Amino acid sequence: MKNCFRAPRIFLPRGGFEKWAVPAADSHPDRDFWERVARNVGSAPSSLNCILPDVYSEEEDGSIEGVTAAITAALTEEKLERIGRGFVLTERNLKGGVRTGIVAALDLEEFSFARGEVSPARATEGPSPRVKALLELRRKALLEFPHTLLIYRDKKCRLIRDLNGLDLEILYDFPLMEEGGNIRGSFIPEEYAYDVAAEMTSRGEPAFAVADGHDELIAAKMYWEEIKPKLKGAELRNHPARYALVECINLYDPAVELFPVHRVVTETDGEAFCDYFSKKVKCTRRGNTLTLAASDANGVRAADEVISAYLRAAGGRVEYTNAPFSRGEEGTAVLLRPMEKEDLFYELKGGELLPKMFTVGEENKRYCLEGREISYD
Repeated sequence: MKNCFRAPRIFLPRGGFEKWAVPAADSHPDRDFWERVARNVGSAPSSLNCILPDVYSEEEDGSIEGVTAAITAALTEEKLERIGRGFVLTERNLKGGVRTGIVAALDLEEFSFARGEVSPARATEGPSPRVKALLELRRKALLEFPHTLLIYRDKKCRLIRDLNGLDLEILYDFPLMEEGGNIRGSFIPEEYAYDVAAEMTSRGEPAFAVADGHDELIAAKMYWEEIKPKLKGAELRNHPARYALVECINLYDPAVELFPVHRVVTETDGEAFCDYFSKKVKCTRRGNTLTLAASDANGVRAADEVISAYLRAAGGRVEYTNAPFSRGEEGTAVLLRPMEKEDLFYELKGGELLPKMFTVGEENKRYCLEGREISYD
């Protein structure tokens, strides 16, 4: 059995957790949200200054340089403290219950986003254009503060029950901003960490599927592949860029939900689109909503191909959302049915990639909180 993880030395703020932890960098596509977060943070130390929100990732105004400078300042001004090697057990209150997770450092040698490549940890989607900016940030930053979520399988939830039986040191316990719920983190010492890692990895291959933060993890992999040829021996085994910080969540945790990602087609003739689409894809129509009869990976791929063909010919755009779509809203919705949990790893067999078809939900994304070094500088 391969060991996919290392017990990292994690960085946490010395205080002020409420302003330090901010929502995932790709969680909200509008600037108004991030401006509100910035007002909330004010001049307090915050991971907001150490990440690159998606809405700013394509700007050429020094955003990346500003992030790397903020990370360096947080270190030199001792705004952060580094705890011993280990994992972090998280407990976060969500609308669906308390979701537990395990923060660990994934060995990027055991992760792949290439179609047809079998690996213990698998991307579920390919890279987006955002990867370019994240790769550049990875090359320059000293630390990472990611929001990547990996899914593992533990149908009887035995691992978390065992961890709850240990007397673990509480690292933090506070309410997250923007109605993110309360989060508590407990330290899993290195002496227990590798048994935890082995238990998570024991469910077959792939053992892990990326649920969120694909581009962050793909950028980390791309950077590691860039520098790997220059390393050898102990440096090749231990270089911090070989690893990426992730939070692992159990597919069968009652608070883990897989929401479908719907398509909304706008800026085109809705009636013409509905007529074109319904002739080529089996679906039901109600007003300006079309619901796919088949929402497995092949069915969604077929629908995406038809949407793309129509937009190439007639113009328009497609957006992706897990939010409910009202018949009164602008645009035409192509609705997917929810994915069954049992189907997720089956769909990834043989190194397959999925179309954009599931999400943990915008409000359930991980907050940027723990950090880890990715450079020796």
